[in-house]
Amino acid sequence: MINNVTLIGRLTRDPEFSQTGNGVSLVRFSLAVERNYTNAQGERSTDFINCVAWRGLAETISKLTVKGSLVGITGRIQTGSYQNNEGRTVYTTDVVVDNFQILEPKSVTDQRRQDAGQSGGYSNNQYANPASGNNFGGNNFNHAQNGQNNVNNSPFSGATSFPNNPFEKNDDITDISDDDLPF
Repeated sequence: MINNVTLIGRLTRDPEFSQTGNGVSLVRFSLAVERNYTNAQGERSTDFINCVAWRGLAETISKLTVKGSLVGITGRIQTGSYQNNEGRTVYTTDVVVDNFQILEPKSVTDQRRQDAGQSGGYSNNQYANPASGNNFGGNNFNHAQNGQNNVNNSPFSGATSFPNNPFEKNDDITDISDDDLPF
């Protein structure tokens, strides 16, 4: 069975961080994702997709994103239901986030926080505090389902030269014989 979702969109509101009764962190947010086609008036429709992330990934999303942040996520669709206060069954559909990537510079997110009068999306926000020396803007945050954090630096985080860049001018001539080619 295959259940994979890949989305790029903007947060419609600040992430809502909470913890379960057992102390497991979770964050809920909604992504606005434009459709690929336009209507007769040339306008694009937008889907508003509910997302949820757990454990370390939840804390990271809460700390580093705000309303309007442009993010890419991968995950899976999960459906569920519950009884509301009136005794009616409410059906839910969420994207459970497995990986995410911030797709804009940290300075843009910081400006959004400043415009909204916020100090950060999460209490004790060490990531949003420039005095802490942390700069996570433009990084790729990949998280396994078990909540392990693997932070990979993005080439857009201010580096001017990338290691092993095949497009960078290099005076070393690499000799490739026909035996090295797979075709």
